Amino acid sequence: MTLLLDVKGLTKRYGGLTANAEVTFDVNQGEIVGIIGPNGAGKSTLFDLITGFQPLDAGRVFLDGHDITGLRPDRVAGRGVARTFQKLKPFPDLTVTENVIVGALARTADMRVARDHALEALAFVDLLEKRNSFARELSTGQRKRLELGRALAMHPRLILMDEVTGGVDQRTIPGLVDLVLELKRRGLTIVTIEHNMQVMMRLADRILALHAGRRIAFGRPEDVRKDPAVVDAYLGTAADAA
Repeated sequence: MTLLLDVKGLTKRYGGLTANAEVTFDVNQGEIVGIIGPNGAGKSTLFDLITGFQPLDAGRVFLDGHDITGLRPDRVAGRGVARTFQKLKPFPDLTVTENVIVGALARTADMRVARDHALEALAFVDLLEKRNSFARELSTGQRKRLELGRALAMHPRLILMDEVTGGVDQRTIPGLVDLVLELKRRGLTIVTIEHNMQVMMRLADRILALHAGRRIAFGRPEDVRKDPAVVDAYLGTAADAA
């Protein structure tokens, strides 16, 4: 396997609070790595540190062997790393196409190319028929697809997904899961945060478990799911984990 993302000892403090403490994990090209943990475990903060949205206090981030620690978000994006966000914030008064073009412009300054990439991404996430609608008119599930489409329009090598199935009705989840699996089949490398353990077990090749900002387990889904520290911190009881 080819190592794509190598995260070493990432630490972030806010005064006396430690959001991430020496978190280390790696991601191989073409794999899906899932991140689990209770609220406040430091999952989204970890994404912020990797993508340059927040400065880190310690640690290094390597992409394809190159040190990207501390780069601005636009420079990280320019190296082929895209991200979706847990809290959906599309530009409500822009069309669906215009929203996705914003993402495409992170990798190209050519508006024609950006529009082509945007339409290609919208077709993939099944929003092409909504391309001229305003973002404010979309349902939550459609906004999730829009967020994913905006990231895909960047033509990334690596995508960090923050709860792509979170907050949607149960009928919407299988379609979103199928989209993520199709991205893997097409060769995209993915790191995904999920609270839904059934979704995570279907998606992930390996799982990183966090608790109170620290790594408590990292490995195959079936092993992490039964790890005593994970059962205690996240999954509830041993019976639940069986």
